[in-house]
Amino acid sequence: MAPRTTTVAFLGIGLMGSRQAKRLLDAGYDVIAWNRSPDKAKALAPLGARVAETAAQAASGAPIVVTMLENGTVVEDVLFGHGGVAAAMGGGAILVDMSSIKPAEAQDHARRLGARGVGHVDAPVSGGTVGAEQGTLAIMAGGDAGAFGTVEPVLRAMGRPTHVGGHGAGQLAKLANQIIVAVTIGGFAESRVLELHGERMLGRDFATKGRSVTHLKDIDNALDAARAIGLTHTPFTAASADLFRGLLSHFGDLDHSGLFAEIERRNGLPA
Repeated sequence: MAPRTTTVAFLGIGLMGSRQAKRLLDAGYDVIAWNRSPDKAKALAPLGARVAETAAQAASGAPIVVTMLENGTVVEDVLFGHGGVAAAMGGGAILVDMSSIKPAEAQDHARRLGARGVGHVDAPVSGGTVGAEQGTLAIMAGGDAGAFGTVEPVLRAMGRPTHVGGHGAGQLAKLANQIIVAVTIGGFAESRVLELHGERMLGRDFATKGRSVTHLKDIDNALDAARAIGLTHTPFTAASADLFRGLLSHFGDLDHSGLFAEIERRNGLPA
C-alpha cells in the first residue's frame, strides 16, 4: 500500500480515468480528482478522493499529476491554457500524460514543461475499460528514465508499465498498437484481439467499451506520424481509418468491435 501522504492529481474522470483513479485509491494513494463535468469527479468522493474545482487547483502542490484526456487539443488546453496546470505545478513535479495524442505533441509538452522544471512522461495505455478496472493495462511510457522510475509505482497500481524510450516514444508505441488492433480486429486465428472482439461480434454486443471515435483519432494520428517520416503508403492503416469513418457515420460511436456492422453494411448484409 502506498502511504496516504503520496498525492496524485488525476485529471480526466471518464470511462477509463474513473477506473484508473479507483485503482490508485485502492492502492492507498491520496487522489485529487478533477473533470470538466464535475459530477464524474464527485462520484469518486465516497471512495476517498478529494475533488478539485479546477485542474490547476488539483495540480497545485501535487508531486505527480496524471492526465487522461480526450485528445491532444484538450491536453494542450488543460496544460497551457488560461489558468492551466503547467503554471500550477511546482518544480520537480512530474506530469504523466496517459492520454493518446500525437508523438510530436508529447515532445512539445515535455520541452515546455521542462523549461518550467517540471518532468514529463507520456504513458498511453492499451486494455480498455476492463484492463483499467482490473489494473492490467499495458502502459507504454516515454521520457527520461529517472522520471519514469519515480512514477513507476503509480503506474504499477494501474497496470504493467514499460519504459520504451524518450519523450514521445510511448505515443509511438500506442499508435503501433492501435494499428495492429484495427487491422486484426476481424481476423488472425488465436489473436487476443479476436478473442475479445469476436465474442462481441457474435453476440452483436457493441456497447461501448472502447470508443470508435477515440480509435479513429489514434489511427489518424498514426497516419500523421507516418507522413512525418516520409511513409506515404500505409494501405491497411488507411483502410482501417475509412472503416471507422463509415461506422461513425452510419452507426454512431459504438465499441470498436462494431466495425463488423460497418463491413456488413458495405456488403449489403442484413444486420
